Amino acid sequence: MGAILGGVLGGMQKSVFRFLSRHSDAVELENDNYLLRLPRYSDFNQWHRLRAESRRFLEPWEPTWRHDELTEAAYRARIIRGKQEYSSGQAIPLFIFLRENTTLVGGITIGYIRRGAAQSCMIGYWMGERYSGQGHMFAALQLVIPYIFSGLELHRIEAACIPDNERSMRLLQKAGFQREGHLRGYLKINGQWRDHVMFSRLASDTNPNRSFDQR
Repeated sequence: MGAILGGVLGGMQKSVFRFLSRHSDAVELENDNYLLRLPRYSDFNQWHRLRAESRRFLEPWEPTWRHDELTEAAYRARIIRGKQEYSSGQAIPLFIFLRENTTLVGGITIGYIRRGAAQSCMIGYWMGERYSGQGHMFAALQLVIPYIFSGLELHRIEAACIPDNERSMRLLQKAGFQREGHLRGYLKINGQWRDHVMFSRLASDTNPNRSFDQR
């Protein structure tokens, strides 16, 4: 789902952020209610069930699903690619779980990580239909945004939305992103080149070190 905090962070409940770097699959961001971590092979059944039941809900906002999109082989390839991108510093794909029962509700990716003069990234996200509109993605952003600014030490976060995706645009604005401009034919979504609206958030827009614990 498209896409993919100063005053916003100031109002959030006390959270514990952890960046565990002992192993390549040990990135964990968590608070009392949510856990965000890299996908694992053992998550396949939950992922398959959630994506399959949410297909009609997600397809309008995503690249065209391949014929083997939901197969275990395709999922394993996705995990391998995600680990490679993480190891090379290009991207960090994360699954979003409810902490209480480790239920998968969606995903958020910190992608296109650029160092050098840019020091920026782009986020994209999706949420299972049954969990949409319940504040889960906003909560995930409250974990991810401080991690990007303090843990990864990046300067700028970008997110692009199809203009029709009003829910995603409201989410980004609520999370402190500012609308920057209109991008023509920016991404091929569901088989068509679609215009997108670009949003951004800068490290200077908030205090990224607040409530952040790196261990």
